[in-house]
Amino acid sequence: GQRDEEEAHHSLETFTFYLSEPLSKERVEAFSDGVYAIVATLLILDICEDNVPDPREVEEKFHGSLLEALSEYGPNYLAYFGSFVTIGLLWFVHHSLFLYVTKATRLMGLLNILSLAFIGGLPLAYQLTSEFAERSHNEIEAIQVSCVITFFASIFQFAIWTTALLHERETLHPFARYGGKEHAFMFAKLALYPCVSLGAFFLTCLLSEFSTAIFHLMQIVIPFAFLALRIFVRISLTVIKSVMSLSRRKVVLLEEEEACLSPTATLS
Repeated sequence: GQRDEEEAHHSLETFTFYLSEPLSKERVEAFSDGVYAIVATLLILDICEDNVPDPREVEEKFHGSLLEALSEYGPNYLAYFGSFVTIGLLWFVHHSLFLYVTKATRLMGLLNILSLAFIGGLPLAYQLTSEFAERSHNEIEAIQVSCVITFFASIFQFAIWTTALLHERETLHPFARYGGKEHAFMFAKLALYPCVSLGAFFLTCLLSEFSTAIFHLMQIVIPFAFLALRIFVRISLTVIKSVMSLSRRKVVLLEEEEACLSPTATLS
């Protein structure tokens, strides 16, 4: 009887779910890359199915000019490239994040799955935003849904990093830890999409007339923001270090002057 109780207790310990237990980092990355690849493929499938002009229509309506026929689908192609760039940049952030993750935990895997769930909703955002020209009365709602999908897809990536910081000695490379070389840049990179998508959401609520312009401006600005982000962070860190070094030099000089003074001069 005692042996059966010990075996039952051991089996319960085996199947207990601990969020801090390690998870295979390679499988998390492989699963994530597969989801990103499938989502990006779904975007181009929608283009091929719905946004290619019929040959008869090209001949009759546009007098055989394919370029004029394709120009009619300009908003659809703009929405496609914007959605594809969003997926590509979110994948880039995910890749940069797991480049510094040395050990994944179950909680990080759960947050990653939640992020991928909203990544899978980006084709829906593309379908909504590609119908701006045809259904203008749903334009604001479509933009807001797209901003919400992008926000949650990126905020869960930020949550993965903050969760890794709780056990940074075990889960993160020294460069990405507090005070590390890439810590400030990782924070800025992971916070960029949540801040911009949330700002675009509230701007569309306040300035509904310019909702389309705000949304497309967000899609255009973010890639350039990623390029300028590292430069801005580097310059800021250099300025902070130079100011701190100057203050330290002044303290050292004052200490040296006090050391050179005689005891009577120091007392006076």
